[in-house]
Amino acid sequence: MKRLHLAALLVASVASAAFAQKSLTDHDYAQAERWMGYNVRSLVHGTVSDITYLPDGRVFFRVAEDSGARYYIADPAKSSKELAFDHVKLAAALNTHMKNKVAADHLSLSAYKPEVAGFAFEMRGETWHCDTALTMCHVDPPAPEPVENPASQTTTTPQGKAKPAIAKVNLGTAPRGRRGHAPVNISPDKKLAAFIRDHNLWVRTIATGLEKQLTFDGIADYGYATDNAGWQHTDAAILTWSADSKMIATFQQDQRKTGMMYLVSTTNRHPTLEQWRYPLVGDEDVTKIEPVVIDVASAKVTRIKTEPLEHRSMECDDVSCDGDGRWNDVEFSADDAHLAFVATSRDHKDEWVRVADLATGAVREVYHEHVPTYYGWQSKIDWKYLPSSNELLWVSERSDYAQIYLYDLTTGKLKNVVTHGDGPVQDIPYVDEKARVVYFVATGKEKAQDPYLRNLYRVNFDGKGQTLLTSVGVDHAIDMAPDGKTFVDTASTVSMPQTYTLRDNAGKEIVALGKVDVSALVASGWKAPMLIDVKARDGKTSLYGFLYRPTNFDAAKKYPVVDYVYPGPQDGGCGGVHNFNAAHGDHQSLAELGFVVVCIDGQGNPHRSKSFHDAHASTPEEMGDDTIPDQVSGIKDLAKQFAWVDANNVGIWGHSGGGNATVSAMFHSPEFFKVGWAESGNHDNRDYEDDWDERWAGLEVKDAEGHSNYDKHANQNYADQLRGKLMLVHGTMDDNVPPSNSLLVADALMKANKDFDMIMVPNARHGYGEQTQYIMRRRWDYFVKNLMGATPPKEYKVKSYQDVIRAYYADR
Repeated sequence: MKRLHLAALLVASVASAAFAQKSLTDHDYAQAERWMGYNVRSLVHGTVSDITYLPDGRVFFRVAEDSGARYYIADPAKSSKELAFDHVKLAAALNTHMKNKVAADHLSLSAYKPEVAGFAFEMRGETWHCDTALTMCHVDPPAPEPVENPASQTTTTPQGKAKPAIAKVNLGTAPRGRRGHAPVNISPDKKLAAFIRDHNLWVRTIATGLEKQLTFDGIADYGYATDNAGWQHTDAAILTWSADSKMIATFQQDQRKTGMMYLVSTTNRHPTLEQWRYPLVGDEDVTKIEPVVIDVASAKVTRIKTEPLEHRSMECDDVSCDGDGRWNDVEFSADDAHLAFVATSRDHKDEWVRVADLATGAVREVYHEHVPTYYGWQSKIDWKYLPSSNELLWVSERSDYAQIYLYDLTTGKLKNVVTHGDGPVQDIPYVDEKARVVYFVATGKEKAQDPYLRNLYRVNFDGKGQTLLTSVGVDHAIDMAPDGKTFVDTASTVSMPQTYTLRDNAGKEIVALGKVDVSALVASGWKAPMLIDVKARDGKTSLYGFLYRPTNFDAAKKYPVVDYVYPGPQDGGCGGVHNFNAAHGDHQSLAELGFVVVCIDGQGNPHRSKSFHDAHASTPEEMGDDTIPDQVSGIKDLAKQFAWVDANNVGIWGHSGGGNATVSAMFHSPEFFKVGWAESGNHDNRDYEDDWDERWAGLEVKDAEGHSNYDKHANQNYADQLRGKLMLVHGTMDDNVPPSNSLLVADALMKANKDFDMIMVPNARHGYGEQTQYIMRRRWDYFVKNLMGATPPKEYKVKSYQDVIRAYYADR
């Protein structure tokens, strides 16, 4: 017995010594950090960006070459590609006027436009004009100061109401909207800028500075063109211009009964209170919009004769989806006589297509579709108004896949199915009404390839002649010309870098634009992530994703697993498409520290079938699933496929919806997930904006005892089930997911007498701004210490946020 006791002590001593020696160093962290995007960016050359179609069909674009940025023009008529200008001469011409000189290999220009004697472009917020020979360039003078329209100097509005005084405000210095929307909305002819002042809509003539008020009855919380989805709140004007720039479609937004959101800054002085209208799930009163159309010349406002619409969109959780300030669900007829629009029910189960007569405001209903769960989200464009042929293109998932259908615009009757085959339509980049052809992007229609890879097709209106226009086995990002005659095809895979090709609308190559060179990246030791194919919880459904291993991977070892999760349902956890990126966040860096990092698109994510998408949405109870059963089954499947995957030592992390899913995993599968890092999670969706979760889970319903159907997917209700190590992180000024979401979980954990960790990031929004790097380093430390059982280096200093920003713009 004594010998056994001594032997046991000896073994324990050796094990203890081995554990004590398992410490990571600054060098280990530096080796990991080298795979961050800001470090590998300089090893990738030939990236094409800023693709712009010129009026004559030529294509202007930028190439990040190893010697610096170069700008080119491709001419489809000549099948040629050549430099857009002499970069050295242009820099010299500009530097005769500039105090802060520009370098020929770092010109950063945009909005290139040919002119009769040369070309124009924008740089550093100014518009420049240069002659063809580049002997001289000049800059436009500053925009004129706003001036009052003499024609509008009356004491009353067209409606007979008192006219407020005109304030002199220079739009050039107005604050920008935070979410990418500029405060001004520029007309298609680039002559007018629409903006909001004192809750009303105005336009400014850009050339003269002349300003004109268009609406006069806007008041606080009942103003025009307001940009406020709760999580989004800017001073931008949301509206849709007619193609001829004569008419504006917008809305008067009623938030007078919408509840408030409050955030308080952290300071050693008096704090700043931020407050704005933010509707929540289950609120009796939420934001409504009342559509109007405005004739710009006369300032005549025509109210569309329909009930106030829900502040909803078919294609996103806002009324403006693309960051361009456009109201997405409206389209003018070519003659400006009619406006087609789609109304969406609060729970997104009903969509109504309506057409308004703009002379009277009278509305007729064309089509209505009801679905038992929620409508759409698979396709970027869900409908197309075709008044010239009296037809409507409509995307529906009634066959389990998003397909295009053709309807009669008068009767609302189905004429025929346009697209066919498994796999959803994802976008409609062009419709050729004259030739009666639809060009569409879809995934999953080619059986021999990854179902997330995108392809371009064409098909006739009658459903015949559906033709694949791009190659299989690679992902295709499509930039279609405005006239539909050509498109730029950006083709890549996870391991194959992008090639850029200008093609005609039959898919034939016209001219090669460029190819990304990653030879320096590969020479540095970079490895592409593995594509993985695992089974879902049912043991049958295939799930796809990525796996990252250390670059010094040893198949004889066992690696702890870190699962990066994002449950959607509005987007896939792994990005939805499988194209080339030199860095996917910090996944490779974290793997480099000695982990296997996985990302699995679970059931409930989009870009596949409707039934796949519905798997963890459509009710609050199902939303609480968060794809976690699929994450568990997928990782167990990986362990069966690869002996080096340690399915007994698994951690999980995510941001936003991924933060919510992380806590859900730690509470509902505590036997499987040992460590969780949850950032900015929407842990109780009754504490999040109404549109997002009411689409996916439906409306809140309470029983006679006051119990809510949303109780079952509120994380704080399961806090007593925590067994592992959990970190909660949230910004204190998060105006997307309010910080109270994480505080609710913290409160419940305290009441359950559970140990946990928490970081509240002072004054940070939904992302962490200047503290992004710090939070990333702390995340690495957390998994090294608690999942690997090692000691991280003391306060390793990652590259500063400012240096990261500088690295990103280094070649601009």
